[in-house]
Amino acid sequence: MTKLRWIALFYMVALLVAASLNYIPGLTDAEGRAFGIFALDIFDDLLHLVSALWAGIAAYLSSRAARSFLLYFGILYLGDGLLGLATGSGYLDLGILNYGIQDLPFGFKILANLPHIALGGGAVLSAYLFRREA
Repeated sequence: MTKLRWIALFYMVALLVAASLNYIPGLTDAEGRAFGIFALDIFDDLLHLVSALWAGIAAYLSSRAARSFLLYFGILYLGDGLLGLATGSGYLDLGILNYGIQDLPFGFKILANLPHIALGGGAVLSAYLFRREA
């Protein structure tokens, strides 16, 4: 297995963990926010599950498929995180359409969008660094 395929498998596991956060007792507060920050709903869970499935299938198929997953997934999630950092709403959950620009403390925006920025940026970086494997 190549590094790209291993990285795609890591993303599959990370996304499955993200999809399960609402269902692990003690991780959500009284308002249903995971870690007191992330207000995940069934749509978010399905998005994470579909992304995990995409990552797993790509890792199984080939290094080229894994690289494509990392590149496209990374662009989508990084862009969503950067938009969320700038406006308080992302586009993958249609937040920018449903809620528009939100006036939230910048520190909260960093915490709320860091997972998408880190995972998206890491995926794009991996696709670039290991592009010769594909």
